[in-house]
Amino acid sequence: MKAAVRSLVWGRLTETGVNVGPAFDRIPNFVGADAAAKRLGELDEWKRARVVKCNPDPPQIPVRLRALYDGKLLFSPVPYLTEGFPYLKIDPERLGAKGVDFETAATAQGFMEHGEPVGFEDMPKLDFCVVGCVAVTRRGGRTGKGAGFADLEQGVFRELGLVDAKTPIATTVHSSQVVDDGEVVMEAHDSALDYIATERELIATLTPFSQPQGVAWDKVRADQFADIPFLSALKQSIETRKRGS
Repeated sequence: MKAAVRSLVWGRLTETGVNVGPAFDRIPNFVGADAAAKRLGELDEWKRARVVKCNPDPPQIPVRLRALYDGKLLFSPVPYLTEGFPYLKIDPERLGAKGVDFETAATAQGFMEHGEPVGFEDMPKLDFCVVGCVAVTRRGGRTGKGAGFADLEQGVFRELGLVDAKTPIATTVHSSQVVDDGEVVMEAHDSALDYIATERELIATLTPFSQPQGVAWDKVRADQFADIPFLSALKQSIETRKRGS
């Protein structure tokens, strides 16, 4: 079901010419990403946030740039999770001291070069989370490109107390990525969206979906354990923490 809606959205973006670069098999960049990021930045929750997590994909470059200009401490996952550590911390004060411009640091190449490697357990509590999406619904349903990392990530955050029920989860997408509610089936391990910003509007989903309380390890695929270097050690650490509590 989710594979079908992803293909539908990727095709729609390409056919209408609102994609920026390739659309298929990725979190697609789109015309109007700057406007969507501006709308997201108008949220009171964004304005209050001091620590922001944002996905590393191209359509969210304007979101990461806005976070840095707003003086927020930014965390972003390592692209494709190919390193032995999951996250990079991008501190606007440190960037300024090093003479690194925010436009450079907001790109994947830039934060890989200038960010500080951190593990999940070294991260502070998050005030605002931005995830990449291929298709979304007005009730907060979402699907990414099919890798499953966003839901795994949110589960880990909850296991470690880095987010709670009040931590907003948001995304920026093109308006054509908003699909009918029935086109995205949400499962128990899926994390729902609180806000969706498009080039046209800001949607408060008032989502009816319950957020998962932790990681559904039975839903983590064997290829994810094989491809993500730190995942097995993280699972063991979380299980050890649970046994000791």
